[in-house]
Amino acid sequence: MEYFPEIQKIRYEGPKTKNPFAFRHYNPDEVVEGKTMREHLRFAAPYWHCMRNELADPFGQGTALMPWDDGTTSVDNALKRVDVFFEFLDKTGIDFYCFHDRDIAPELNDLAASNAALEKVVAKLGEAQKATGKKLLWGTACLFTHPRYAQGAGTSPYAEVFAYAAAQVKAAIDATHVLGGEGYTFWGGREGYATLLNTDMKRELDHLARLLHMAVDYKKAIGFEGQFYIEPKPREPTTHQYDSDAAACLNFLREYGLLEHFKLNIETNHATLAGHSMRHELTVAANANALGSIDANRGDLLLGWDTDQFPTDLYGTVDVMLIVLGMGGFTTGGLNFDAKRRRESHEPEDLFHAHIGGMDAFARGLKIAAAIRADGRFEAFVRKRYRSFDSGLGAKIEKGEVGLKELSEAALAGGEPKIPSGRQEMLENLLNDFL
Repeated sequence: MEYFPEIQKIRYEGPKTKNPFAFRHYNPDEVVEGKTMREHLRFAAPYWHCMRNELADPFGQGTALMPWDDGTTSVDNALKRVDVFFEFLDKTGIDFYCFHDRDIAPELNDLAASNAALEKVVAKLGEAQKATGKKLLWGTACLFTHPRYAQGAGTSPYAEVFAYAAAQVKAAIDATHVLGGEGYTFWGGREGYATLLNTDMKRELDHLARLLHMAVDYKKAIGFEGQFYIEPKPREPTTHQYDSDAAACLNFLREYGLLEHFKLNIETNHATLAGHSMRHELTVAANANALGSIDANRGDLLLGWDTDQFPTDLYGTVDVMLIVLGMGGFTTGGLNFDAKRRRESHEPEDLFHAHIGGMDAFARGLKIAAAIRADGRFEAFVRKRYRSFDSGLGAKIEKGEVGLKELSEAALAGGEPKIPSGRQEMLENLLNDFL
């Protein structure tokens, strides 16, 4: 059965096409910096937004039309969604996907029943992957929607909840391993606090680290070779989440001896909520050799929550691709469209319009970033700006060969420093030239 009969496979037709179901910039086989666009971008579709998001908001019920879905929590309905999803992947040319365990299979009346449902759906996903060549970028466990996790999962004050979360993580890692997933993500949707009046922060962080160490041990025990990720987010739904931004996550991983086992999965909208630019968050992670994967979306600066909109801002996609290219590209990670249609875009074909736009935006970002790197003027300006540290006194500072006494003597002898312009406006103009 075909679930999107009116839509053919999306093809590259070039910038002049008027076809809304065609790529203008994403040509998967076009070579940029020695690799194809497909290899550079490694696009992934999120099961939760594509198949499960009803497009509800805090003020209204869902509007999404999903004629293939009977609205039940039955395993049969979950199995049908697999066919719909893989038709969508095939027609968009997206090679990877991501899931939460409770996206692909229902939460049933007890853990054993939920595990059995998950195994049944995973078996069908495996068959679909084998038939199509599509791959799992990463899996994860949903430890934030069920009422049992209202006060946290790995940070819950109740040992029984911690144990239930651990069991769910085990099953989700098993599912990811069976499907050959290239990674597994931990996102602490409820791992934070509403008030410190009832919270033992130290104990909660200790428990969260204990859960992650258990996961590392289990990964080794079953031979899972995928990359573990932590996904930062500052707030919403809690007042403050422990994985608030890239720097906080890196500090946590270092403090608890976990950094060698984890990289970060950075999301644009989470960077916005943390008060950072996406480029800032990616740079922090890349500088620590800990940038693993990216959730490609954007937020609305006029709204204070996680709006998860599709990426259309070229400044944003250029920033992302400059960092990705600068670190040598993805290994196990990729660009996962953790983005949902607007509530008004409720028809099935809007799924295609949204992903086409996001894929084109990142294709343009890739080409522009490659052009900037080839041109070299930005790199040359930054290198020149720091050249006083390449020799003489600056080189001695970087090598640790001088102390405060020597630097005081140099400052007294040298007089007031002369500071060249940072040329911000000139560089912004130059960036606009590329766009």
